[in-house]
Amino acid sequence: MKKLTMLLGGASMAIAAPALAADIVIGVPNWPSVNATAHILKVAIEQNLGLEVELQNGTNPIVFEAMDSGAMHVHPEVWLPNQQNLHDTYVKEKGTVAMNPNGVEAFQGMCVDKATADANGITSIDDLTNPDIAALFDSDGDGQGELWIGAPGWASTNVEKIRAKSYGYDQVFELTEIDETVAYANLDNAIKAGKSWVGFCYTPHYVFQLHDLQVLDEPPYDAAKWKVLQPTDDPEWLEKSEAGVAWDKAYLHLHYAKSLENDFPEVARLLANMKLDTDQVSEMTYALVIDEKDPQAYAEEWVAAHEDAVLGWMSE
Repeated sequence: MKKLTMLLGGASMAIAAPALAADIVIGVPNWPSVNATAHILKVAIEQNLGLEVELQNGTNPIVFEAMDSGAMHVHPEVWLPNQQNLHDTYVKEKGTVAMNPNGVEAFQGMCVDKATADANGITSIDDLTNPDIAALFDSDGDGQGELWIGAPGWASTNVEKIRAKSYGYDQVFELTEIDETVAYANLDNAIKAGKSWVGFCYTPHYVFQLHDLQVLDEPPYDAAKWKVLQPTDDPEWLEKSEAGVAWDKAYLHLHYAKSLENDFPEVARLLANMKLDTDQVSEMTYALVIDEKDPQAYAEEWVAAHEDAVLGWMSE
């Protein structure tokens, strides 16, 4: 809160007044690449357009609802098809949110550390249904292996519950939901200790630069066999869903409130034209997580180093 000083009867009194709201509010869900992209957008907008930008944490549904109401303006990294239900609701049905067409290609699947995979002949996701294989990943002695399916709040985490049910390895594994930084710290510790690790993996991501991982083979994506509901779609989403095939190819798309096209057209232009590639996004996650760079300082360095690209986003 800002303070205003008033003179009352010769004596001064400080009273609280609300701080002015930022011009642009960017939503930031809980994974490294979206955090990096959010800070880069903040720096690019503030330095080039002279506007005040605020970053606010929020899950995917919260950010979309806030873009719909005007409380937030940007979701820097929407995974499709993961957030397809939110995209369909706010972009296609309501028309209150717009999508940047320049998607960053991504992969999603299940990985095992290479040493464990090679030593035990683990190559297919069907191998995870074998109780003897699952026992390799039992670190607490409860008779079930531990398998990381993602962080709480990720749409992909719900999909991985569906996939585990569909393939059947939910019967022999404990499906764990923990923050990504903790999960990949566990992976790092397991590899250093010569122990086994299995869990969700995706690109663009720094983890493939650090570790040798075996991506498990799966039947190719088949739309007819991919029937996925989210909790926001149906209370019985898990029971009614089925996904016993590989993920479809994914793309990451920036989304923004359509209201910006009237309120701040220069910002809308930048957001509509921003373009990154898979390698760039992987480098961003490596910088923030492995090099432990401050997100704001990193964003300032990135924008300075990519000045031509940023100016191009605003002029197209």
